[in-house]
Amino acid sequence: MLRCDGSRGSFTPGPGRDRLESSSRAAQLAAMLGLGALAVCALVPVVIQLGLASPMGGFKAFMLGNLLALAALVTGMIGVWSTRVAAGRSGRGRALIGLAAGLFIIGLAVSANISAGFPPRINDITTDTEDPPTFQAARTLDANRGRDLSYPGESFASLQRSAYPDLAPIEVSRSPAKAFDDVRRVAAELGWEITAEDTDAGTIEATDTSRVFRFIDDISIRIRPSPSGARIDMRSKSRDGQGDIGANAARIRAFRKAIDD
Repeated sequence: MLRCDGSRGSFTPGPGRDRLESSSRAAQLAAMLGLGALAVCALVPVVIQLGLASPMGGFKAFMLGNLLALAALVTGMIGVWSTRVAAGRSGRGRALIGLAAGLFIIGLAVSANISAGFPPRINDITTDTEDPPTFQAARTLDANRGRDLSYPGESFASLQRSAYPDLAPIEVSRSPAKAFDDVRRVAAELGWEITAEDTDAGTIEATDTSRVFRFIDDISIRIRPSPSGARIDMRSKSRDGQGDIGANAARIRAFRKAIDD
């Protein structure tokens, strides 16, 4: 380096430049990915509740947040390794931020699947896989026009029997008319919106909206006479997606418990 008097000298970088060159890029990236994942996963439900995004569009954005979290987890681990004492690089705090954010989000996703029992990718669940309740009024709803509301058949039935062996027709010791009234009351208590009812046919149709992503599922309930009094069958079908993370089976179980109570 030339001095003002024309002589040469050495150049010593300042402390700021030295810190920049020794900082771990993986740690910096992990922090950005982790904070971005937290922001996406936190804001998506709010955007959906405000009606600014469709449930499926919001869910896809939420899954993008989960991918960001996975990337933050991986780069966070790399960042922790690259900022070990022997490496002489700074940025461990950033690496830990990305690592923690990734672990938190991925941990919640794994926990949700574990609590649901790692359900199969089916979204049409019923208490009677051989003769499931049908949808009639649901076909006239705008959101269902053109949709195939027929039961998928054995391809779904075999997976349901394996994943949800406890789901079966609900037998009650009361008259079909009394059971019909109880079903209607329970549906209202569970927050369902009844879309059609036919006392002569013993059928009730309704919809249920999930709290977070506002997914709407269609429900059909059939009440028939039985030797014990009445037999109640229920079918719950999602409008969106190929799987339901166990939501339809959980809905049937909640309905069955309310009816038994």
